[in-house]
Amino acid sequence: MPPTRAYAPAVFLGRGPLVESVHFAAAAAVDRSGRLLWALGDPTMVVFMRSSAKPFQVLPFVAEGGPEHFGLDEADVALLCASHTGRPEHTQRVAAMLQRAGLGPEALQCGVHPPMDRETAHNLARTGRAPTPLHHNCSGKHTGMLLRARLHGWETATYLDPEHRVQQDIRAALARFAGLQPDEIVLGTDGCSAPNFALPLYRAAWAWARLMDPADVEPPWDRAARQVTQAMARHPEMVGGPGRFDTELMRALGPRVVAKAGAEGYQALGLQPGLWPGATGGVGVVVKIADGDARNRARGMIALALLRRAGLFPEGFPQTLQPWHPEGPVTNWRGLEVGRAQVQL
Repeated sequence: MPPTRAYAPAVFLGRGPLVESVHFAAAAAVDRSGRLLWALGDPTMVVFMRSSAKPFQVLPFVAEGGPEHFGLDEADVALLCASHTGRPEHTQRVAAMLQRAGLGPEALQCGVHPPMDRETAHNLARTGRAPTPLHHNCSGKHTGMLLRARLHGWETATYLDPEHRVQQDIRAALARFAGLQPDEIVLGTDGCSAPNFALPLYRAAWAWARLMDPADVEPPWDRAARQVTQAMARHPEMVGGPGRFDTELMRALGPRVVAKAGAEGYQALGLQPGLWPGATGGVGVVVKIADGDARNRARGMIALALLRRAGLFPEGFPQTLQPWHPEGPVTNWRGLEVGRAQVQL
């Protein structure tokens, strides 16, 4: 387990005149050249990326022309990178993509959980319907894996096996962008049963910088990276859903920033060239909250504080991003302000 000194106090939550809670975090910002621009805590700490790895997990499929082969559009590609909320616009697209490969929802091995979208979950319960694997927030990612197996005629029943060619190529793709060898990436099992990857925060941030700005990445990986980030930026509603930090941030900033959260307090950002003062090319930022950030607030607060430091949001944050305001109010169930939050980086 990492020592506590790997993390630094970053988010302070007040009540009345006192600090009531503190979130500890570690983070790194790296430019395309691999230069560490800024760090909080220990940027060499090895951490699982969780769902922040999803854009890399679809890269082999995109690099081979998989979306074109199956007739997928740009919104479909964004959904392959998503932690979606299970709304009908998500589940219907996933089902349609599977159908193009001659597969049904039963092929998904992600498991089942209720939709994260409250209205959708309520509608299912009201009508007596149970959620299906389509509602799982990772069903898009799993669909991309299944489609790639179909593209090559590989077995689909074992597509999650770390030794399956689908998973081997994903690990190699992430290693390529992070400047590592595949066996230097630690493997674990994600909540959706797919292999997941742990690597130093610095390396993950560098991978995100090169994903966002693949100027020094060889073909066809450069094209695939641009296709993936463009799809996410143009269709943020597919990447998450209304009210989710990734979606609302990309709606607010357009193509300048691509965002992808992961479980247990992980957040990744990719910034286009020219946004971070003094950086060479694009910039990748990753944040890890030590306590897992169960309420999904601390990582967004740190991300917004960093983006403001980089010169974005010079006139303040839009209303849609107020839940993650770095100096926002702490409210109770009546909506009364009982304290303030503060990010210190």
